[in-house]
Amino acid sequence: MATLTIRLSDEKHEHLRQLAERRQISMNKLIDELSTVALAEFEAKTRFRARAALGSREEGLKLLDLLDRE
Repeated sequence: MATLTIRLSDEKHEHLRQLAERRQISMNKLIDELSTVALAEFEAKTRFRARAALGSREEGLKLLDLLDRE
């Protein structure tokens, strides 16, 4: 497991501390959860773009039209 030191403004640190307190978790757990969400979002976008590059724009638009009709 790695240790990470980050610099935050006092205001941002306080907001994160309050959020962790409201969720009844540690700051460490909060940052871990937030980084997991950020990575999942990044990976989903990357997979989407990779698949989109393999597909056909016209076929994609046809599928969207079919969905709109339903």
